[in-house]
Amino acid sequence: MNIHLLTGVAAISISALAVFPGIGCSTGGQAVAGPAHAGQVVYTNSSGGAYSAKDTDRKNLENQSKFVLLDKRAEESVTYNGIQERPLPDGRLEVAVNMRNRLERHIRVQVQCVFKDIQGFSTGDETPWQSVVFSKNSQETVTFASMNDRAKDYTVRVREAR
Repeated sequence: MNIHLLTGVAAISISALAVFPGIGCSTGGQAVAGPAHAGQVVYTNSSGGAYSAKDTDRKNLENQSKFVLLDKRAEESVTYNGIQERPLPDGRLEVAVNMRNRLERHIRVQVQCVFKDIQGFSTGDETPWQSVVFSKNSQETVTFASMNDRAKDYTVRVREAR
């Protein structure tokens, strides 16, 4: 396998399909740097066509939703009643989320907020994971504030406490 960088675009020659099983190209296929954008690799098959990315909408919830549950236990135990967002006077974004325990027992989860720019890309501003302890059927509000004024969007992430 040869890897070459061409103006910020990776070009990969594949000599044997066994090196990358399941990539979707024939043994004679190779990557080309033609119409790709920087960081993309376009695979062509022996008949000359390009392959589309697979499952682009599957498991893509973090790019589409403001609130996501990252594991089965969190999905079974936590929901949210609402989210408030407001710009702070210095241009930063503040987010408050009302979460509710759906169970008849005490639970503990961890919550984090990933702040994103207007196009949905992370600004590199991810809050540390916070532990939240819920009483039976209780509700808690967790508030996050971005570190800079580049944040225009966000995703609140919830997982089982570790």
